[in-house]
Amino acid sequence: MPKSKRLMELMMTVNRKRRFKVRELADEFGVSTRTILRDLQELSELGVPLYSEAGPHGGYQVVRERVLPPIAFTEEEAVAMFFAVHALRHYASLPFEAESASALGKFYRHMPGDVRDRIDSMKDRVDFVTPVRRGDAPCLAILLDAAVHRKVLRIEYETKEEGSGERCIQPVCIYANNGLWYCTAYCFLREGFRVFRADRIRSASEAADVKPLDLGEIRLSRREHEVLHDPIRLGAKLTRAGVQRCESELWLSPLIEVYEDGGGRIDRDVSRGDIPFYADFFIGLGREALVEEPEELKEAIRERLAELQAQYKL
Repeated sequence: MPKSKRLMELMMTVNRKRRFKVRELADEFGVSTRTILRDLQELSELGVPLYSEAGPHGGYQVVRERVLPPIAFTEEEAVAMFFAVHALRHYASLPFEAESASALGKFYRHMPGDVRDRIDSMKDRVDFVTPVRRGDAPCLAILLDAAVHRKVLRIEYETKEEGSGERCIQPVCIYANNGLWYCTAYCFLREGFRVFRADRIRSASEAADVKPLDLGEIRLSRREHEVLHDPIRLGAKLTRAGVQRCESELWLSPLIEVYEDGGGRIDRDVSRGDIPFYADFFIGLGREALVEEPEELKEAIRERLAELQAQYKL
């Protein structure tokens, strides 16, 4: 077997085994242990994170993350992959920020020169624009890990109404929308599911003293498992432009009934405690929405408008 092919197969083998002995690999590849040791040294120099342990129960193992074997991309696939990662640069925070930058650098450096030239010429021609937000979200990686491994976190969370406070949450998922990161989680303080702004989570650590809940197969969709506190009916008419603006809101778009003329309607239960939020939201829609119920929401809108009028009164 040619050496280049043996090294390739050896890389895939050690990634699959994770823990192995030199003699095992020598027998599998039909070469001497000395040859395998040289090959392992070359893999280590190429970046495969190998660790050796001496003794009768020792051997080699792959530490940290595994190194994936080479993958053949077409030129079009390579360009598409590059710009998919390149678009993430608009976010101030990512759950895998360092890794994405490293991957993009490797991807670009190992492309043929003519493909790099093509990418360079496309950078000023195509982009995926995301609003640039000033606040960072330093706990994204912790939130994602907790969602994947179903851990409970103790977080310090800041709200407009209550300021900064501590609570325990069990993350379900994280997602980005309109330049901001959000975390859907079960809140042990409120005893229900809530959506948290990730940039308002000041710190997060595992709460080993709190037992995780069995949340079943709950995933990204928030409304499937939302628990309303003191529910109240919200009804509002939307113009065509109002529908389009509401459809840009990830949490709201599934709740809109769209008519044939492009207009629409929102008719659903909401938590009474969220009325201040909805008041600000519908004021932002201006003439593109007409709230019909509840009366508490209409009154909250009138109060907000009166405050704005007083603010700009001559």
